[in-house]
Amino acid sequence: MRILAVADIESPYYYDYYTPGKLAGFDLILACGDLRQEYLEFLATLAPCPVLYVRGNHDDSYAQDPPGGCICVEDKIYRCENGLRILGLGGSYKYRDGENMYTERQMRRRVRRLWPRLWWNRGFDILLTHAPARHLNDMDSLSHRGFSCFLDLMDLYRPKYFIHGHIHKNYGMKVPQRSFYGNTTVINAFDYCAFEYDDHNARMTLPAWQCPAPSPL
Repeated sequence: MRILAVADIESPYYYDYYTPGKLAGFDLILACGDLRQEYLEFLATLAPCPVLYVRGNHDDSYAQDPPGGCICVEDKIYRCENGLRILGLGGSYKYRDGENMYTERQMRRRVRRLWPRLWWNRGFDILLTHAPARHLNDMDSLSHRGFSCFLDLMDLYRPKYFIHGHIHKNYGMKVPQRSFYGNTTVINAFDYCAFEYDDHNARMTLPAWQCPAPSPL
């Protein structure tokens, strides 16, 4: 399964310099926020696959005018046709008033509300967020701080991938595009990142008896 992850800027490679067929080989597009509505609609129109997205801290307008042809996975576990499970939690750490900004406590509350779906789906395969996890590709400033509860989610459910945006590579930090947290591959999708997901061997489903009890976070 070939996946394209995008975040934060409209990639010139897939937008300004697009050529016919460039998106033809993808089975799924995952958007991690802070992208113009027109860009997501462009991808949804030209790619022969679903475009899933979470909102970034600058995407307040999506509530009234969501990008057409795309699927919002905020606070959901989306199941692809092949069974791949994607958990969406958009927004950033709260540094000012905004619809898509959260304190650590507020983000943990969002996660707790998802517990019945997490149990029913027996975990998830990809954690799709805008913000990074705390001390994992994040920064100390409130505006770019990550969430500790994302680490807890990875500890509990051991997803194959954690895909986020928000941390721009031009900040001067040496942020890798790919890193690891345990057995989870972490991808900073700033601009874009294309990768292969082995949906035959990589997906891990927890037995019902092994799923964490309610309110693990």
